[in-house]
Amino acid sequence: MIHIVLYQPEIPQNTGNIMRTCVATGSKLHLIEPLGFKIDDAHLKRSGVNYIDKLEYTIYPNWEEFKQKNRGDYYYFTRYGHKPHTSFDYSDQEKEIYLIFGKESTGIPKEILQEDLEHCMRIPMTANVRALNLSNCVAICTYEVLRQQNYRTLLKEEPHKGKDYLER
Repeated sequence: MIHIVLYQPEIPQNTGNIMRTCVATGSKLHLIEPLGFKIDDAHLKRSGVNYIDKLEYTIYPNWEEFKQKNRGDYYYFTRYGHKPHTSFDYSDQEKEIYLIFGKESTGIPKEILQEDLEHCMRIPMTANVRALNLSNCVAICTYEVLRQQNYRTLLKEEPHKGKDYLER
């Protein structure tokens, strides 16, 4: 399973968009407190649209409790990473893969990153920006894992209008 971990997220709209991505990809969301918003925040619900009821998520009071309850392969996304997010092999669908993202203002604390420098990575970009939007980063990285797993059980055709919609 793919797990999306948000370490102390601050912006409800980002988290709402990430919730929608998790539902679309069958990923589980893990939120590590403190959160910069209430989980029932109107902005959060608006960003997640009608999909939040289909979301599988857990909230943890701190990093230590998250680590105690979750075993698997951890991957840390940080602008200080030296490897591109595409440089890892995520193809084993039996593994529990945790994609860990930091809060919008300061990222993942250095102390956490230093525990596993081999799994610190970044999304390549120009020097003209410090970082991409958090919800964009989550989508880019989640879909890289899914691409390597041939999109698992995700639909590759639009289910409502039919696969021959464009031909009609």
